[in-house]
Amino acid sequence: MEYRAISPPFKPDIIGILRKSYQPRRIALFTGNYNHIADGVSLTLNRLVAYLEEQGTEVLVFGPTVENPPVKHNGTLSAVPSISAPGRPEYRVSLFFPQHARRQLLDFKPDLVHIATPDILGLQALVVARNHKIPVVSSFHTNFASYLKYYGFGIAEPLLWSYLRWYYKRCEALFVPTPSMKEELESRGIKTRLEIWSRGVETDRFHPDKRNVAWRNRHGIGDQDKVILFVSRLVWEKNLEAVMEVFNRCNQIENTKTVVVGDGPARADMVKRLPDTIFTGSLRGDQLAEAYASCDVFFFPSDTETFGNVTLEAMSCGLPVVAANAAGNRSLINHGENGFIENVSNTDGFFHHLKNLISNDEKRRLMGASSRKIAESYNWPKVLNTLMDNYVSVLSRL
Repeated sequence: MEYRAISPPFKPDIIGILRKSYQPRRIALFTGNYNHIADGVSLTLNRLVAYLEEQGTEVLVFGPTVENPPVKHNGTLSAVPSISAPGRPEYRVSLFFPQHARRQLLDFKPDLVHIATPDILGLQALVVARNHKIPVVSSFHTNFASYLKYYGFGIAEPLLWSYLRWYYKRCEALFVPTPSMKEELESRGIKTRLEIWSRGVETDRFHPDKRNVAWRNRHGIGDQDKVILFVSRLVWEKNLEAVMEVFNRCNQIENTKTVVVGDGPARADMVKRLPDTIFTGSLRGDQLAEAYASCDVFFFPSDTETFGNVTLEAMSCGLPVVAANAAGNRSLINHGENGFIENVSNTDGFFHHLKNLISNDEKRRLMGASSRKIAESYNWPKVLNTLMDNYVSVLSRL
């Protein structure tokens, strides 16, 4: 006798039911940067808010701002008092969480508070939320502790990590961008629940097809030239000393050009010390994609990233990458497959890898194709759906 399995007439979608039951209706988001400067954090959070509102979740954002901000923000922003950051006037430092904003938060009745920056505002928001039994989650965007050595305050790093351990322990979950960043935080003694919330890239915009010979010619780049690119805010914590040392050496190689895309307080010093390097200034959108795709190798020696947004954009444009061996890079770069990772202080190693790539067309082509393939798995809809699932998981456990 033949037996056949009989499918039940109804198979419940457990994940769908959970998502519908526990999806937050209102989220309060606290951040140190939302619209006053266009960097990876602000652009990521604005994309998140737009996504949440599309899903039917209302969002109220608390953070500093300026007159005529460069980012047209999504959602409702409640501005808090702030001052210019010492030595970095383009950034704002939140001073406190004012009483009227606290009332606004409580009247909003959020299902969840999401804190993106553990600064003074973030600390006070954590206290208010916990006092009113509102669940709190956080996300790790900036490795502030790693900045200290670039400004002469490395001695304070253990103290900052102590504060972060205390802070994140009081959150229901901490969302981190890569498995390697998760390992780094675990090694630092962060004991809260760590969940992966990656970042995405617009693979249609950042595409190898954006390569443009006219762009190269406009910048004095010949058909035979190989171009090494660095893209970043021009601030010292991006390991700019290594960029300048390595680029000056690369500029001595025949048919090799170096390009810096970006702006910031260190630009004037870099222009002076890199007389043979092309500086384009800050680029965004299609102009930025064109710059990536029109170059040949991406160099990013920064060790302060939690996730290499610019690295992923370069990969999406089909570039092999030479980068620092840091948590923000290790989950994107497979050493020897789509690029090379090197000790942050080993400028000889950086130079060796770059020279190797610009002199080997076939290796560069194969590694660039691998970069593109890896980047294609980092699409924004998938990334943002994962975060919503993490929200649902937190709320379903309470």
